[in-house]
Amino acid sequence: MWRATILTLFPDMFPGPLGASLAGKALTSGLWQLEARDIRDAATDKHRSVDDTPAGGGPGMVLRADVLAAAIDAANISADRPRLLMSPRGAPLTQARVAELAAGPGPLIICGRFEGIDQRVIDARQLEEISIGDYVLSGGEIAAMALIDACVRLLPGVMGKLASGEDESFSAGLLEYPQYTRPQAFEGRLIPDVLTSGDHAKVALWRREQAENLTKTRRPDLWARKPATPGRKPPKNTTDG
Repeated sequence: MWRATILTLFPDMFPGPLGASLAGKALTSGLWQLEARDIRDAATDKHRSVDDTPAGGGPGMVLRADVLAAAIDAANISADRPRLLMSPRGAPLTQARVAELAAGPGPLIICGRFEGIDQRVIDARQLEEISIGDYVLSGGEIAAMALIDACVRLLPGVMGKLASGEDESFSAGLLEYPQYTRPQAFEGRLIPDVLTSGDHAKVALWRREQAENLTKTRRPDLWARKPATPGRKPPKNTTDG
């Protein structure tokens, strides 16, 4: 069974949003497991201290290597489970990496706080640093929830229809095409005729073209990495005159 083990200074933050909607139903149904462990349980003094001032000076505090290493070791996870550190300097989380994590036994996730954690424990415990975006949060807990939610929805039995995840943003290196539903008319705007034509081939082509155009205009970085499809002309940029 897929399992997420969290090391945090705020274990009461979990499950939080993970206890609702798809992830929450799957958690209640036993499709995955969540364990939130308090890093302070590994502290050795009466004040349960976990941090100290930065070597070399500077503002804030740094999580101590000895305390965090003890917390990691106490979690006693198997060697095949990834050890992740949510960090703004980490590699950007991608849908491909999410799929890899969802296909495995589930990660140990460390939620940093303060100015960060001692580099020596990152090196000694071979932590993989992962970022969910180019911004800074108060701690790694919200980032960990985002990563877990992205993984859990890919687990067998969580989504109602397996195909519901196949055409999502990033699933094929593209953003998702626009979606529509009833009513047919909304404030003078109509559902595109092709979507109500009953011609599945035309619908599939329209969706593909829309996805390509959206990716090209909104995420040129993704478009630049998209491998060319043999025999297919580049999509027309709908923002051009």
